[in-house]
Amino acid sequence: MEKARVLFVEQAIMPYLKETPMSRIGRYLPQGIQEKGKEIRTFMPRFGNINERRNQLHEVIRLSGMNLIINDTDHPLIIKVASIQQARMQIYFIDNEDFFHRKFTIRDKANKFYKDNDERAVFFSRGVLETVKKLGWAPDIVHCHGWISALVPLYVKRAYKDNPLFSESKVVYSVYDDEFSEVFQDGFDKKIKLPGITAKDLKYYKSSNYVTLTKAAIEYADAIIIGSEKINPEINDYIQSLKKPVLEFQPEDNYIEAYNEFYDSLLEK
Repeated sequence: MEKARVLFVEQAIMPYLKETPMSRIGRYLPQGIQEKGKEIRTFMPRFGNINERRNQLHEVIRLSGMNLIINDTDHPLIIKVASIQQARMQIYFIDNEDFFHRKFTIRDKANKFYKDNDERAVFFSRGVLETVKKLGWAPDIVHCHGWISALVPLYVKRAYKDNPLFSESKVVYSVYDDEFSEVFQDGFDKKIKLPGITAKDLKYYKSSNYVTLTKAAIEYADAIIIGSEKINPEINDYIQSLKKPVLEFQPEDNYIEAYNEFYDSLLEK
């Protein structure tokens, strides 16, 4: 019997970024799921504060070189990779000079939200899926962590739904306490557009903030995991109102087992 395949789309993984509850899950969940006998691939943005030399990142030439067009501008897609030796795990990094060569992640030195975080989310989400296409690797589960991955459910279910690599994929979206108060720039809906995405789909993105972006991700996901002990109450109410499988918040000593059983229950349906 073939191993089930899980694609992890992560906002943060330690040791590449500082330790937080989300980055700990990003580090230990893929390893734990791999040790449970599943095949994994793990992606995150190559934020500019990740030390390439210390972490031994190197470019994968065969996967790089594609251009992604966002808002009529070409953005080269660079793929880098590093290994966490003790976990026997590779991490793929989505890189681009315009979006990810800054010394901070989501906010600048003065704590200002980057104006182009909307385009960075588009580039990251599309970059992950295009790279998985190049790898020719069909995931059974696509598990998204953090708001920068929030467009992946839409893309898998609409723009990539006829691609045989993704047509059977189940999408899981983890909701964390990674809220921001800013609103994305006007025209976000146009930047997202790809063949297969309809005007009806884009209504969620006309005026996007953290709540609308997360609600849309939940709408297109097959299942939801509550990743933090406390999440935005409006989003929590929305999750509870839907008839979708939900895994409630899990303590750190049990979450790998619980997540693995949750994946299995989705694959059995």
